[in-house]
Amino acid sequence: MLSVTDAIARDAAPEAAFRAVEAATRELIGHKLFTILVRREGGEEVERVYSSNPEAYPVQGRKRMGPTPWGALVLEQKQTFLGPDRSAIRWAFPDHELIESLGLGAVINVTAIRGGEVLGTLNLLDAEGAYTVQEQVDIARAFTPFLIPALLQKRA
Repeated sequence: MLSVTDAIARDAAPEAAFRAVEAATRELIGHKLFTILVRREGGEEVERVYSSNPEAYPVQGRKRMGPTPWGALVLEQKQTFLGPDRSAIRWAFPDHELIESLGLGAVINVTAIRGGEVLGTLNLLDAEGAYTVQEQVDIARAFTPFLIPALLQKRA
């Protein structure tokens, strides 16, 4: 398997970075769903630019997350979100029924930030209880710098 650095060095397409980070986080943390969201101008909407399950969560799907409690925490306060159970999923996401129908009940959302601006988020979802410790969040967060060039391309 190529390292994330090697994958990006070989292919400048945003999807190459997304695939490499998906593979690395699957190996190190585990996930059943991996998505990348880019924050659109104005900050109210996020757009899915990568999905490991495009049938349920297609690329170019948009959510108006800015005016939500999750948006305030993640997009405005630039905090990570560790949701270990279904109640956290229900608090965070208006599409929680779809998330739960896929057998997902835990989430990690980490921000990709450049110059103080949230460009997007890396999102891992798995079964309830799969994510419970800060170390998992820290591992996911370590991959966000690799996403910045790709997110900038997707925003353009």
